[in-house]
This record gives sequence, C-alpha cells and structure tokens, in this order.
Amino acid sequence: MTMSCSTDKALVLGGARSGKSRFAEQLARQRSQQHDAKCHYVATAVPFDQEMAERIHHHQTQRGQGWCEHEAPLYLAERLSQFGADDVVLVDCLTVWLNNWLLEFGEHASNEKLEQKVAQLASVVKESPAQIILVSNEVGLGVVPLGQISRLFVDNAGRMNQSLAQVCDNVTLIAAGLPLVLKSSGHQ
Repeated sequence: MTMSCSTDKALVLGGARSGKSRFAEQLARQRSQQHDAKCHYVATAVPFDQEMAERIHHHQTQRGQGWCEHEAPLYLAERLSQFGADDVVLVDCLTVWLNNWLLEFGEHASNEKLEQKVAQLASVVKESPAQIILVSNEVGLGVVPLGQISRLFVDNAGRMNQSLAQVCDNVTLIAAGLPLVLKSSGHQ
C-alpha cells in the first residue's frame, strides 16, 4: 500500500563540490523509504562539453539504481507540476537551470525575464503535492563579478535562492560536507 507523503519542501545550498548533492540524495532516499514513495531525479544539466559529461556521469554513478530520471534543462516548473503526492523529487541543480535560461535568452536576458521564470518555479514548488528537494549553488559569497552577464547571473541566483527558501519548509547549507540548518519545519 502506498502512503501519501507529507508535502515538505527542502532547499539544499552549497558551493561547488561541497557535498550538497550527496546530502540531497540521502534525504530523498530517506523520504522515499519512509513513505513508500517513488524517487525521482530531475536533471537540469546539458552535457555541452566533455567535462560536463563527466560531472553528469559522476552524479549518476554516485546516485546508483532506483531513481526515475527526468531532464528539464529549461521547463522545470512544467516538469515539477506533473508529480503527485506519492513522489519524492530531487532537482539538481537550480543554478544550472538559471544559467540555461540566461543562455536561452542570450542578449535579451534581463532581471525581469529571469525573475519571471523563478517566480513561476517558486509557485509550482509551493503548490505541489510532491515532496521536492531542490539543490542550488550559493554563488554570492565571493567577489562581485566584473562582467555584466556574470553579475546578472550572480544577482539572480541570490534572488532565486531567497525566493525558493521562502516557499521551502527546510533550508540547509552544506559546507565541507557538513550540514548547517538555516530553516527547519522540525523534521527533514
């Protein structure tokens, strides 16, 4: 018998190679087992070069078997709206998704266009009956980038993380493989 999951939403933040994906995968597996729910992995990355293909392969190997895999390099909100109460969904990663939109918009990229995509995503996450675990890079801890497109990305990534943190029940920052709970509903 399948039980409905609670609708907890989680945001897992961290720098590159901080352990955020591993933490999020463990959380998804745990929730899936607790609620006898399907475990879904939604990938946002596109293997545009050999190094990215190797990163994707590393994550696939690290995850292991038992995941229903989906791709959503751009239309993430639409993909997430398809999941139900018996699903645990891990999205890795939001900053790659945001960068995909930045590239898609090209020279027409703007704060307004990116904020619209983030608002649509936040609304779907908030209303979804599924348990959703979002992974995102915390990119705003370094120096302010010199280039306009880089600043547009960093600024919007920061705003995106804030928007999604507002609709998530749990927010965890991963540094050096260690979790720091920033927001908690009382259970992960």
